[in-house]
Amino acid sequence: MDKDVMAEFETDGGTVAQGTIHGVGLGPGNPDLMSVRADRLVRNARHIAFFRKAGRSGQARRIVNGMLHPDAVEHAMEYPVTTEIPVSDPRYNQILSAFYTECTAHLTALSAKGEDVVVLCEGDPFFYGSFMHLHSRLAGIAPVKIVPAITGMSAAWTATDMPVTWGDDVLTVLAGTLPEDVMTARMKDADAVVVMKLGRTFDKVVRALKAAGRFDDAWLIQHAAMPDETVARLSEVHEKPTPYFSIVVVHGQGRRP
Repeated sequence: MDKDVMAEFETDGGTVAQGTIHGVGLGPGNPDLMSVRADRLVRNARHIAFFRKAGRSGQARRIVNGMLHPDAVEHAMEYPVTTEIPVSDPRYNQILSAFYTECTAHLTALSAKGEDVVVLCEGDPFFYGSFMHLHSRLAGIAPVKIVPAITGMSAAWTATDMPVTWGDDVLTVLAGTLPEDVMTARMKDADAVVVMKLGRTFDKVVRALKAAGRFDDAWLIQHAAMPDETVARLSEVHEKPTPYFSIVVVHGQGRRP
């Protein structure tokens, strides 16, 4: 397995080189869309860590089914809360902060023993990913390497079979958790729009699109690049999307030759 030694620890048995923690982007969900480097790291990893909701297998872990080395040790990092507490509640950040700190300590302990760890990341590790919260805590403590990946939004607009931007179009990426008035204003100013974090925010996103005059041009893509992918104009969708793997795309119509 690739090893980037950046530090050493003194132990009773002598000097031990710190192991590297790899934040590995898996792409939007189809193993065929993983990078060669990601595939190699995953298949050769001795330690595999991944996030999941309690009681679930976890999407990142599902993506790599059948790829792990027989001797790989798995480390499931289970979120203490997801949607049980509103994001606006101070307890939400407090609980998650303690969780990420605990995960960081666990990964750091493995690194201190000279063990490399692959942390599985859906999409790209630095794009709305949980790994970002580990990365900021690991800085200066353990060696970290990032493997970038295809984002879910890229797979989503590709599924519509239309370019998302033309010429000088400006692409705006919005979170459905934004205040409705802010979202509406951003949609009005943008040429092309991607809206993520749907689910409970779906009705608000629809209202914002209508207020911004973008609703008729919006597409809803669910489970992009996965076996159960669906693509439809938002105006033709009569059921709320699945909370996590849903993205709205409004294509730009800019300059073209």
